[in-house]
Amino acid sequence: MRVALTDPVEPICEAILQQAGHEILRPEGTGPDAMRALCREAEAIIVRQKLPDDLLDHAPRLLAAVRHGVGVDLIPVEACTAHGVLVANVPGANADAVAEFLVAQMLAVARHVEAMHAEHLARGWGAARARSEAATELRGKTLGILGVGAIGSRLAEIAALGFRMRVLGYRRNPAGLPPHVTYADLPDLFAESDYVALACPLTPETRGIVSAPLLARMKPTAWLLNVARGPVVDEAALLDALRARRIGGAALDVYWQQPLAADHPLRSLDNVLLTPHTAGLTRESVVEMSRVAAEEVVRILRGERPKNFINPEAWAAAQDRRRALGYATAGEASPR
Repeated sequence: MRVALTDPVEPICEAILQQAGHEILRPEGTGPDAMRALCREAEAIIVRQKLPDDLLDHAPRLLAAVRHGVGVDLIPVEACTAHGVLVANVPGANADAVAEFLVAQMLAVARHVEAMHAEHLARGWGAARARSEAATELRGKTLGILGVGAIGSRLAEIAALGFRMRVLGYRRNPAGLPPHVTYADLPDLFAESDYVALACPLTPETRGIVSAPLLARMKPTAWLLNVARGPVVDEAALLDALRARRIGGAALDVYWQQPLAADHPLRSLDNVLLTPHTAGLTRESVVEMSRVAAEEVVRILRGERPKNFINPEAWAAAQDRRRALGYATAGEASPR
């Protein structure tokens, strides 16, 4: 079978696919039309960029869409479900990387590392040391986490056990929170936290969940850390809060439109820390995501259920789609 790659992957991914006897397809060009052409003959796709919403109208053989990462907002999941295409992701593969990145954001904010480095080079030793007058410690501070899944749980562990921070957490189901996380509703979490970390998926329920009223509850010294998705935050409300200095600042790794435009107003603010959607990218995490994504593709193309099943309600339709394309379903001999 043929497996399409929207972007380059680690060698381990290609090796697993080839050892299973699959042909690898790569895009010719960029943009939605290139993605449609890429998937025209593919039975599976490994996803690292946004797929066109109408992809299934151009991919008659597609059986699987596997996210090389966690957020499945890059995949038209509803259309996949309607067509019997199985969707999977690789949760947890980059949890350590993202959690450590959030810690790096907090430390950079607390200790003014980047500013101190720039001052040292530009103005000398004394000017750089003066930055330490505003430095703070993480010990004893309160961290609020919106989305206590694999990433949020790992971050909570590091913060509570490593830095002795107080950790508040919010998620839809408060049962089963880690023992070092105290549940808080969103108004209280935003009001009491020195750092608010966003680690939730982008869904209809979370789009714009960080609203003007919640931002208004934050301490004037508190920082918002977003490694989730840009649209989780009301962009206009955040810009207003930053410009008026109603909050300490924002460390953002994701944006409403990516890449961040050269004239975006965030670039003119001095109370932001901006990075280019790299929280989950380390040598270790990229290899692990490539490995798990490839294994999920091989599993699905064998006719088995994926381990990290996003749309299990599509299973019956997926079996019908396999039969219509001449492929065996689980426990059946191939009709070919």
